[in-house]
Amino acid sequence: MHEPAITPELVAKHNLTPEEYQKILEILGREPGYTELGIFSVMWSEHCSYKNTRPVLRTFPTKGASILVGAGEENAGIVDVGDGVAIAFKIESHNHPSAVEPFQGAATGVGGIIRDIFTMGARPVAALNSLRFGELTNPEVRRLFTGVVGGIAHYGNCFGIPTIAGEVAFDRSYEGNPLVNAFALGVLRHEQITRGAAHGVGNPVFYVGPATGRDGLAGAAFASKDLTEESAEQQRGAVQVGDPFMEKLVCEACLELLATGAVAGMQDMGAAGLTCSTCETAARAGTGIEIELDRVPQRAPDMSSYEIMLSESQERMLIVVHKGREEEVKKVFDKWDLPWAEIGFVTDTGRMVVRHGGRVVVDLPAKKLADEAPVYYREAAEPAYLTAVRSFRLDGIPDSGDRVAELKSVLGNSTVASKNWVYRQYDHMVRDGSVVCPGSDAAVIRIKADSLPVMSEAVKAIAGDRPVPEKFVAFTVDCNGTYVYLDPYEGGKAAVTEACRNLACSGAVPIGSTDNLNFGNPHHPEIFWQLKESVRGLAEACRAFQAPVTGGNVSLYNQRGSLGAIDPTPTVAVVGIIDKFEHITTQWFKQAGDVIVLLGDAVDLNDPIQGLGGSIWLKAVHGLKTGTPPRVDLEAATQLHTTLIGLIREGVVHSAHDCSDGGLAVALAECCFSHQLARETFQFLGAEVDLTAVAGAARTDALLFGETQNRVVISVARTDAARVVRQAQAMGVPAAVIGTVGGEVLTLKSTAGKWSESVAALHDVWWNSIARSMA
Repeated sequence: MHEPAITPELVAKHNLTPEEYQKILEILGREPGYTELGIFSVMWSEHCSYKNTRPVLRTFPTKGASILVGAGEENAGIVDVGDGVAIAFKIESHNHPSAVEPFQGAATGVGGIIRDIFTMGARPVAALNSLRFGELTNPEVRRLFTGVVGGIAHYGNCFGIPTIAGEVAFDRSYEGNPLVNAFALGVLRHEQITRGAAHGVGNPVFYVGPATGRDGLAGAAFASKDLTEESAEQQRGAVQVGDPFMEKLVCEACLELLATGAVAGMQDMGAAGLTCSTCETAARAGTGIEIELDRVPQRAPDMSSYEIMLSESQERMLIVVHKGREEEVKKVFDKWDLPWAEIGFVTDTGRMVVRHGGRVVVDLPAKKLADEAPVYYREAAEPAYLTAVRSFRLDGIPDSGDRVAELKSVLGNSTVASKNWVYRQYDHMVRDGSVVCPGSDAAVIRIKADSLPVMSEAVKAIAGDRPVPEKFVAFTVDCNGTYVYLDPYEGGKAAVTEACRNLACSGAVPIGSTDNLNFGNPHHPEIFWQLKESVRGLAEACRAFQAPVTGGNVSLYNQRGSLGAIDPTPTVAVVGIIDKFEHITTQWFKQAGDVIVLLGDAVDLNDPIQGLGGSIWLKAVHGLKTGTPPRVDLEAATQLHTTLIGLIREGVVHSAHDCSDGGLAVALAECCFSHQLARETFQFLGAEVDLTAVAGAARTDALLFGETQNRVVISVARTDAARVVRQAQAMGVPAAVIGTVGGEVLTLKSTAGKWSESVAALHDVWWNSIARSMA
């Protein structure tokens, strides 16, 4: 097939700068071929190389005693959870594909992150997601929302993995560019950790999975540039098409194959497809790899070498097999009725060599492709809009005095409202490991012996009959993009702190984190400043909570034409361990007569706007998105979490719920009505709350709806209340009794007045808000 001549226009079309092309010429000592140019384009894209963010990413804490596979080493991080058991987890984005084709974009995002988990030798056992959309009043946003949720549900439900937690937020900044961040978690024994490296010169290389097509062509490069109407239409073919049933077969076959001991290395064909899987495995092992494209299964006629190498067709794996054990491998693939082909072998040259049609079409140094992309130190400049943000005060903000109406307005805001319209489409019970399902601060799953992959004889010889006691893993995902927009550093700290606070409310201690940095174009100094500052906050908080970053993803160029860039959204998923089943705690009140205790200061009176900067109340009631967001005192936060975990382990805490979006009033309301007993049956427990003693000089709106950090609402038995308050205060944590559980009404009292509403009426607003918007 005739290949076009390499011209400056063709280089630019491949998103390579003249300087980058010059570096390619220096590496090769010649002009690249067309396929080689395409390979450099995808491997040196931001999506694959992190060329704009590597210097910033190096500031994350990545080491820890429990880290078995760390950030940047492999397809996912792996953390020890004791007794020879480990968990693998990671979060990744599929933003651009979901903006163009929401159903398949989201579905294949789920498929990709699941493959990252079983590529490591782990059995995928749970998933969650973090989603961002524009306002639901926009019909196009509703279309995207419907498609994305449908795609996630389709892939997860058909594969058979519980989608057990997540978050969804809505803001105009995401109108042209929704965010779809997918997380998966798997379990394995230490001895089952598998590396994505092409070890063993002479070892055969196998392709397994469906045939390669033209879908997903150069998807990594598409995700590494601004999204425009023109590029969206042109790149509709860059959105992959997923088959979750095929992925299930591939997963089971790969885990069974690993149990034979015949595998020397394994890598999924994700971003950049066959290109990335070949050059990365060779680079990790310090070897070379040679493949023959005529042997690659193809579902479209006359595919060029460029198309085969850059296709991102889904559910495909590259497996390096110990020489002499090929027949075992073929037998497993045939058992699962999977297409396979022996397409090449490992060499000692350090080069990626590709043959097609009897000639060499690619001959490139693997390490230069995978590890030595250009690295840029971008200019950073503080955005001018922050001057107005910092000077904002509440003077002139009218006081409606109708706190019940304000509470309903905040509860009905799409970001605060129940996400049951979303999670009821997901199967969150499959595999029978779900302990705490959607609707509380964090999800909790049970790990049992039968959760783990089957052991090979070699693993059995090491592990023996070592028992696997039940373990309880909690996880959550958080980020308030508005906070990060208004103060990137504090917003970054707040994202990690809220995630760790959610874990603490569930009885868990954090052991690791993974992040997804969603930002606009890094060539804009203001956007790069947002990124640098937010990472500074994230890193500081991860250190404070001893939650090292095990890996993650960077998604830049999230902006669309005149709509501009998204709010900076560094999503953080944190995973924790709960020692005993009895320590698992949920957010809803348990019984009438219990006493409600507030841990933490009701309002930060050192904040001139008392926690209302960037708040849902300011946006929902007054239509404003401004003001410095509440600051995070990390020392106070760690002390709060330690104290709460201690109280939970003592057995005195009946419920615990963090105060975040919507403030104290929303947290109290959610404690009253968030316990779903059955599909359409709820437990409503009202509360009589008196905030007079904790109000101090706070404004009433700040007291009820301010989002001051480091606060948790707990309920305890009346006989334990005084002791709980004393213990918390002895630990340096502010604590006060603020009310009693009981009745069918939520009553809030302060020095400014008293307001009451039935729990059923508040629940109706909160539970049905999104469904009514989608009707």
